[in-house]
Amino acid sequence: MSVRNLSSEQSAESAHRAGFACFVGRPNAGKSTLTNALVGKKVAITSNRPQTTRHTVRGIVHRPDAQLILVDTPGLHKPRTLLGERLNDVVRTTWAEVDVIGFCLPANEKLGPGDRFIAKELAGIKRTPKIAVVTKTDLVDSKALAEQLIAIDLLGKELGIEWAQIVPVSAVAGEQVELLADLLIPMMPDSPPLYPEGDLTDEPEQVMVAELIREAALEGVRDELPHSIAVVVEEMLPREDRPADKPLLDIHANIYIERPSQKGIIIGPKGKRLKDVGIKSRKQIEALLGTPVFLDLHVKVAKDWQRDPKQLRKLGF
Repeated sequence: MSVRNLSSEQSAESAHRAGFACFVGRPNAGKSTLTNALVGKKVAITSNRPQTTRHTVRGIVHRPDAQLILVDTPGLHKPRTLLGERLNDVVRTTWAEVDVIGFCLPANEKLGPGDRFIAKELAGIKRTPKIAVVTKTDLVDSKALAEQLIAIDLLGKELGIEWAQIVPVSAVAGEQVELLADLLIPMMPDSPPLYPEGDLTDEPEQVMVAELIREAALEGVRDELPHSIAVVVEEMLPREDRPADKPLLDIHANIYIERPSQKGIIIGPKGKRLKDVGIKSRKQIEALLGTPVFLDLHVKVAKDWQRDPKQLRKLGF
């Protein structure tokens, strides 16, 4: 009896799969929103601004029989700055290391030069299976969606990419998100879990806090600003002399911009914008960390940091 139990346990263990899938696509193709929907919790910041993601955020999807680790890369683009070149390097390095690549293409935008640029790069990666993920399907009718699916199929044929699947999803409406996970998991290698049960990301908390502050700072700023904002959390410490049932975490963070003229945009009239950024991001940070937070924000100028290797290093790129 006990021997039979042991062998069935062994076969159950060997049936477990775990591996890495990464989402690529041009900026604002819905990669971060999709990562968050699959994980079931916010692990990647989202914004309607291009170039929001700057780090490879790993989201972890746990199933009884599998673990799917999602690598959400920055959007691949034609770089204009040293920062842009470094972000593209991050994308290409990631592609070389994952088990499956998901190419995100929004349903509501016709295929353009940016999509073709990425597809050509993907065509050069022969060994890794590729899934075309048609995002934002809630924004189009069935006719437009059918046309997009045909266009993606033809793009693959033209460039010699054999799509393992073409999957329409809406992360916002929650449509076919689980199906996408069901399709990705069989493409993972047999492996025990790579992360402990309950872990949803391997991003350090300080990096996630900085990203949440940057997301709030991006909201409603003028078009020229999104690339210019970087956030560094200088300190995260529990407030001393607090009773155990009333903890408070002190977070001191700097928002960096490139020019003195941008400072006023971030701070706003009488400091109102900066205050709003603090209120919005504090709510998200408290939800992430599960503890009350005192957030101290300062705006600093790091002149032309996107083009300066020394500044880029200091800001974590």
